Amino acid sequence: MPVNLTKGQKVSLTKGNPGLRNVVVGLGWDVNQFDTGGDFDLDASAFLLSDSGKVSCQEDFVFYGNLAHPSGSVTHQGDNLTGVGDGDDEQIRIDLSLVPENITKVAFAVTIYDAEGRRQNFGQVSNAFIRIYDEANGQELLRYDLGEDFSIETAAIFGELYKNNGEWKFNAIGSGYQGGLAAICASYGVDTE
Repeated sequence: MPVNLTKGQKVSLTKGNPGLRNVVVGLGWDVNQFDTGGDFDLDASAFLLSDSGKVSCQEDFVFYGNLAHPSGSVTHQGDNLTGVGDGDDEQIRIDLSLVPENITKVAFAVTIYDAEGRRQNFGQVSNAFIRIYDEANGQELLRYDLGEDFSIETAAIFGELYKNNGEWKFNAIGSGYQGGLAAICASYGVDTE
């Protein structure tokens, strides 16, 4: 049975699942029925971070424009342009055994594409979640439902996987940002020029 997390809660992924290697991070959301004059396009991304809390190179940012990390450890499964339908809207595959030694954390963000141009924000998004399941057997290991506590934010960090004493753990973050993808990129040291 999956662990349902609350904001700020941390849980070990590998302690109760010895040999866990390939996981899928599923991110999902629904758009409220407001007419903003345009489609919503939310984008999931992953930031592979060193102890400094920053990327060590631009390739440590995995998103719709860079679908795979050079190590093969993190692979984005493609951009969903509408978010229509049930289940995961976007997925990111992680091979824990291939994550480079210098990477101690993988942060997962969701941003609204062209949010300012389309006058959209997370206040118009509901049922946002992040979940992780074991790719080998499809078993859901954890789920974090973000709730409705965003209003004007155009980007959010949903959660992060991190290494601690040889174990992989997950931290439910649920933190919003104004300024969209550029603001999150800046905080993690990604050059968006």
